[in-house]
Amino acid sequence: MRKLLPILGSHPGGRSAMTCRYRCGDACFHEAPNTSGNEYAGDIIAGALSRRTMLRAGAVAGVVAVAGTGACSGDSAGAVTAGAGSAKGKPAKGLRFTPVEPNTADKVTVPEGYKQNVVIRWGEPILRGAPAFDPKKQTAKAQEGQFGYNNDFLSLLPLDGGDGERGGARRQLLVANHEYTDEVLMFAGYDADDPTREQAEIGWAAHGLSVVVVEGESKSGALKAVPRHRLNRRVTATTPFEVTGPAAGSRWLRTSADPEGRTVLGTLNNCAGGTTPWGTTLHGEENVDQYFANTEKVKDEKHRKRLERYALKGTDTERKWERFDDRFDVLKEPYEPHRFGWVVELDPYDPDSAPRKRTALGRFKHEAAQPRLTRDGHAVVYMGDDERFEYLYKFVSSKRMRRGESRADHEHNLTLLDEGTLYVAKLTGDSPADEIDGSGELPSDDKEFDGRGKWIPLATGDRSHVEGMTADEVYVFTRVAGDKVGATKMDRPEDVEASPRTGRVYAALTNNTDRGASGKAGPDEANPRKGNKHGQVLEFAEKDDDPAARRFTWRLFLVCGDPDDPDTYFGGFPKDQVSPISCPDNVTFDAYGNLWLSTDGNELGSHDGLFGVATTGPRRGEVRQFLTVPTGAETCGPIVQERRVLVSVQHPGEVDGATVEEPASQWPDGPDEYVRPSVVSVWRADGGNIGV
Repeated sequence: MRKLLPILGSHPGGRSAMTCRYRCGDACFHEAPNTSGNEYAGDIIAGALSRRTMLRAGAVAGVVAVAGTGACSGDSAGAVTAGAGSAKGKPAKGLRFTPVEPNTADKVTVPEGYKQNVVIRWGEPILRGAPAFDPKKQTAKAQEGQFGYNNDFLSLLPLDGGDGERGGARRQLLVANHEYTDEVLMFAGYDADDPTREQAEIGWAAHGLSVVVVEGESKSGALKAVPRHRLNRRVTATTPFEVTGPAAGSRWLRTSADPEGRTVLGTLNNCAGGTTPWGTTLHGEENVDQYFANTEKVKDEKHRKRLERYALKGTDTERKWERFDDRFDVLKEPYEPHRFGWVVELDPYDPDSAPRKRTALGRFKHEAAQPRLTRDGHAVVYMGDDERFEYLYKFVSSKRMRRGESRADHEHNLTLLDEGTLYVAKLTGDSPADEIDGSGELPSDDKEFDGRGKWIPLATGDRSHVEGMTADEVYVFTRVAGDKVGATKMDRPEDVEASPRTGRVYAALTNNTDRGASGKAGPDEANPRKGNKHGQVLEFAEKDDDPAARRFTWRLFLVCGDPDDPDTYFGGFPKDQVSPISCPDNVTFDAYGNLWLSTDGNELGSHDGLFGVATTGPRRGEVRQFLTVPTGAETCGPIVQERRVLVSVQHPGEVDGATVEEPASQWPDGPDEYVRPSVVSVWRADGGNIGV
């Protein structure tokens, strides 16, 4: 029997050192790559379906999302009153379950009266001809037909005219990201200094995306994968991608294998994503820097600094892929890194279509990309750059979405994200500067952290709005463009989504323990704590309830951490009545307008989990924990349907010192079995609606 390891001390941000090693290339052990001298908010204060189903849902969401938004601060009639929360009465509809207590159980813990099942595990065959998973006989060919590793973002799309829950077919189309690989947990006897070619190629095949049909049981919320369905698909690190948009063909994207700069092999480190109103999915390429070797040896100083601005560093990489493919060596292929760090669009209904890298949305560490529509049909996508002191972005399309169902309408909608304007955010606080002292104490003026903001245009099509940069430079080196225009440095902006009920937008800011450190940006009203290890959630509303507006108002909805600590804030709700929450990451909404948050790197001693919180009404700010995940795991990709909740259980057992031979977790299949990242479905045992 394999020996179980004890849980060891946490890494900065609450993660294990193994997580930092394999997921982000030890980003928190290196200097943040943003060394710009931008003003921050404190300085500013001081100084101044079937496709028919998807289209119909998108049309409704587009109208609802911009209706009755209300400002987040100021005198708007729609403004939310701060500090108005009340613990009287029932929790908000959708959140009426017994909260799960913080715990360190090696399992998925759900509320009393709820059940769960594993929908699909790493290695399960999904394509025709793929073999059953055999961890001792893994091959790259097998993995190319099997569900990938470390599932993150999830999307469920309708099939056969139904949503899989009420009044329709029980089948849905599940799309999953596979962010990265933990070779030490995948291969027995793995030698990190001398991996084999086969292990590298298995890693390439285990990255990417999976599309798999799933079927629900008629009397429960259980889901099971339908293997070998004609729509099932794997996209890997070697799948050809089409480069589209204004930077396609740029000199900065050309390589010896692709001298035209229009075809890229593969996608890497896909974190969160989004589902479009026109029936496609978006996938954010995040920590791509860790896959490329020898930045330290680059002699061209300008090129090296541009690589370093994207966190590329050092010589050898963790996985040593550069030994097996020259494109992972920047000395041999200087511009290959520029071909990653984009938002990818996939048409899950067409398994023969080429996935596309959308350059108009800019290149940075994309956490996610969830679109919404303006009243007149323009697509708006909010995006976070997940690194310390990086920025929030927005893209507004030039074209309008067509609501028809013809092939021509669909082809038109597939061009929406290729033309438009890319913006970056600048936030200004409205409280006395001397009261934003890094303690997290609420300012005296209105007892909340709030202010105003503007979206600064970076580029529109082939036209740059940034002095000294061409348009394709703006798209390829978007971080540099944000530096030049003075964007606000944020505390790791991750998933950003708009409420389908109110239109208010919520951004998860996971943490930033460097905030206020020597030589680093100090606290400001949007990032009010020094050494911020728990993170916060930003809420903002566009001017005139228009998602395409250039101005917005904002407030901090949650300042996360231990409710007993004075530097936490829960939308004005009584703090003794909330679940403790740390390091918010992915966000989604339920049908009632509640915000759901998954966490990454809980710094409060509990395992990561999924939390629901009311955003309106007397229970606004009441955080309630719905589940926790096993030892070493992260909660990702939440989907909250009427009768079902789905989560990705990513990197279970990812604890310092763990190996195949000495695992730190027994999930999901018990002793003497491999620990396997998996997708989990949760439902009410009585078949009722979630949280009602």
